[in-house]
Amino acid sequence: MAVPPQTRVSPALQQFVRSLDTTRELRLLDLGGANSANIQFMTQLGTRLYSEDFFATLEDCFGDGDYYENQRDPARIDSFLIQTFSEQRGPFDGALVWDCLQFLRPSLLEKTVDHLHRILEPGAHLLAYFYADDRSTVVPQYNFKINDENGIVVTQRGEMPPGQPFSNRNIERLFEDFSSTKFFLSRDSMREVLVRR
Repeated sequence: MAVPPQTRVSPALQQFVRSLDTTRELRLLDLGGANSANIQFMTQLGTRLYSEDFFATLEDCFGDGDYYENQRDPARIDSFLIQTFSEQRGPFDGALVWDCLQFLRPSLLEKTVDHLHRILEPGAHLLAYFYADDRSTVVPQYNFKINDENGIVVTQRGEMPPGQPFSNRNIERLFEDFSSTKFFLSRDSMREVLVRR
């Protein structure tokens, strides 16, 4: 049974948008793939939005066979990182990571976060979402569309096991090379995280 789209208030998105210096042209990375709502919202702020379909690239690189076991293969990891983070497109003034990091095994996750750290300008923010129950064996995957500065529309597109548990402490350790990590409480099952480079 399909889950209908849900509109939710997102204080992390609100702070992400407010952190943008819209007096100059900015370059933002959206790992959720291209969608017209996000492009329109960000271009109205005077930013250039570069979209990557993170999940499609994950499927291309690791989807044949055991998805998580394939994430241990160094050649596949290198191919994924090259496809996702091409050198000529950074640096970026912010990144919309959404729920992408939940579906990575530790070795791939660490390298992905290292790349995000490298391609973000100092002071830039990264917005990410994690499923709040770190003991759950299956978590939903979502599409995220920006509704306005204060909220998003989330549509479930599937579900799968997480790559590893994500407690608040695990997330803090994941972003330990960044200057700050801020958590936002919500009444639903999403944990919002705003990270400053």
